[in-house]
Amino acid sequence: MLLDLPVIKKGSFYYIKDGGSEFVMEDKTKRGLTVKETSLDEKLHVKADKGMIHDMDGIGHWVPIRWYFSKDQFDLEKVSSYAEDMDKRYTELRELTCPEDND
Repeated sequence: MLLDLPVIKKGSFYYIKDGGSEFVMEDKTKRGLTVKETSLDEKLHVKADKGMIHDMDGIGHWVPIRWYFSKDQFDLEKVSSYAEDMDKRYTELRELTCPEDND
């Protein structure tokens, strides 16, 4: 089970887990979101579990919950760079939307 995989790296908003033949990068902000499909992530071009979130207008948007990086094609350093980019984006968003929480 994915929850039981060993964590090899974590940040404020992500986990990278050892999935045997692949690294599994999980977005912590999507915890609890139900996986509705597994398909190719358009940005990272790897298999991803996706869920549906709805905006204020009720429009649904597919969002990745976790990504699967084959160890044959990706090393931990590359996966970590994707994770750190995500961490940076979420940190900037938090600072923009909740400035009082950053003191």
